[in-house]
Amino acid sequence: MATPAQAALRPQSLQRRLTLLVIGLMALVWLGTAVMTWRDVRHELDELLDSHLAQAAALLVVQQAAEVDEERSRDAPLLHRYATQVAFQVWHEGQLVQRSANAPSTPMLAAAHEFNSGFRTVPMGDVEWRVFATHGAENDVHVYVGERVASRQSILFAVMRSTLGPLALALPLLALAAWWAVRQGMRPMRRLGQTLATRDPRTLAPVVSADAPAEMQPMLGALNGLFERIGAMMEAERRFTADAAHELRTPIAAIRTQAQVALGETDDARRRHALQATLQGCDRATRLVEQLLTLSRLEAAPAADADTARIAETPPVDLAALARRVLGDSAQAAVARRQTLELDTGDALTIHASETLLTALLRNLVDNALRYSPEGATVRVSVQRDGMALRLRVQDSGPGLTDADLQRLGERFFRVLGSGQSGSGLGWSIVRRIATAQGATAEASRSPELGGLRVDVRWPAA
Repeated sequence: MATPAQAALRPQSLQRRLTLLVIGLMALVWLGTAVMTWRDVRHELDELLDSHLAQAAALLVVQQAAEVDEERSRDAPLLHRYATQVAFQVWHEGQLVQRSANAPSTPMLAAAHEFNSGFRTVPMGDVEWRVFATHGAENDVHVYVGERVASRQSILFAVMRSTLGPLALALPLLALAAWWAVRQGMRPMRRLGQTLATRDPRTLAPVVSADAPAEMQPMLGALNGLFERIGAMMEAERRFTADAAHELRTPIAAIRTQAQVALGETDDARRRHALQATLQGCDRATRLVEQLLTLSRLEAAPAADADTARIAETPPVDLAALARRVLGDSAQAAVARRQTLELDTGDALTIHASETLLTALLRNLVDNALRYSPEGATVRVSVQRDGMALRLRVQDSGPGLTDADLQRLGERFFRVLGSGQSGSGLGWSIVRRIATAQGATAEASRSPELGGLRVDVRWPAA
């Protein structure tokens, strides 16, 4: 048996909530209609019966004026079974000259200093009466016509019973119809739940529901979008695993081979050479792992990172200062190979972007230019404005790439054979992915100035 806490955490049924809401609204509407009908019928009934009393009084006035013998008191006969519900009196000069059999012998309205015509509700004995008083043909003639209030209530109840009775009987049927209608309306959601419950967890195909109403389309669109993103993430994870296994196999095998050589070598110089080769293999593996992790993080980032509004929220980055810092970090490697690093930039060239990602982008470009250029080569970095755009350019005086190699530059793990340099072939993939994530474009071509490779990263509206 569920505890109260578990029962409180149990999700409520949408069908039950909708059914109760519809039935509750129907009951409130029915109750409001009943109250309004009651008041309206009671008002109209009082008006109708009061008019009958006034008409009866008028007839008595005319009849009393036509009487020859005004002094003789007479009682009117009872001609209908409801006649006891109505009473009348005719007084002349303080004398009762005519009345109904059920009327009292005293005035139906208590004597007052002045006689006032009109309607009054007064008690006579234990019964309340609705009495209409008026003058006769002469001012000393008083005519009273009264009706039991209870008879009016009986008529009112009869009218309401005939009007609201069928509606009261129909209310349960309406509630049942509302329940059935809500249940039928919720069928697409129940079918969707069953489809998802029986769905293979490995299936990421879009969910299709032919009879889904318009209200469910946003939910289905969001669900299919989620499946698409999950599929992309799983594909990136599988690709990362395959890439890592493929690329790490070679440096690990080389490290193992050099370690075995160092273990079996008796010559100190050769052992030292084998150990240095082992360290170089470790450095290569470390670099490969870092690039694989960077590329994996970039591919796992949501596509919304490239949205202009989101990029505009990032703090501004001084691209000129960042270029100086990256070139300062690379200066030692350039000096070791007698290479020249040049920087051509203005001041305070800022861009709204991630400083960490821009550092990784520029470091990859500069590192590739230094590593794939020969000794004594020149690597030039420039940051300039080009109209409304901002352009970052890295070019070198190395051998560059052929047109065929430039076409394949975007392929993962593509490396130019015969360069004599170790690498993973992921640098350009990382550069291009960072540029896309930061709202920029990256293009590679031959440098007309230095003759080697030129890479332009451009922000259209910096």
